[in-house]
Amino acid sequence: MSSNIPGNLSYTVEHEWARIENESIVSIGITDFAQSSLGDIVYVELPEVGSNISKGSTFGVVESIKSVSDLYAPISGEVLEVNSELVAHPELCNKDAYSAWMLKIKMTDPTQVKTLLNSKQYAEHCTNA
Repeated sequence: MSSNIPGNLSYTVEHEWARIENESIVSIGITDFAQSSLGDIVYVELPEVGSNISKGSTFGVVESIKSVSDLYAPISGEVLEVNSELVAHPELCNKDAYSAWMLKIKMTDPTQVKTLLNSKQYAEHCTNA
């Protein structure tokens, strides 16, 4: 298991991370565990700016040479920005999963942050996965 689990992020059991930028903006990406499990990432499909995503529902797809995986929203909100560099160069997920954010959203329910895992809980989840 990778020990690369930053303490300043929140996590989902589906291996997405969320970085709370301020009281309403959240950056979202996939974890190092996810990218290493997937292998070489060759395609990323993300939602349109202005669309809404719901906590727990799929918001996109990441495809590797080994498999295709859905991306699950850690928080509900409106998509403010999509990382177009990542769409053009999906391999950036493999280089540094925590710098390769996928989207930035405006949270509709900030209390949902409390349902996410902290780094210690996520590390335990990965160990038991």
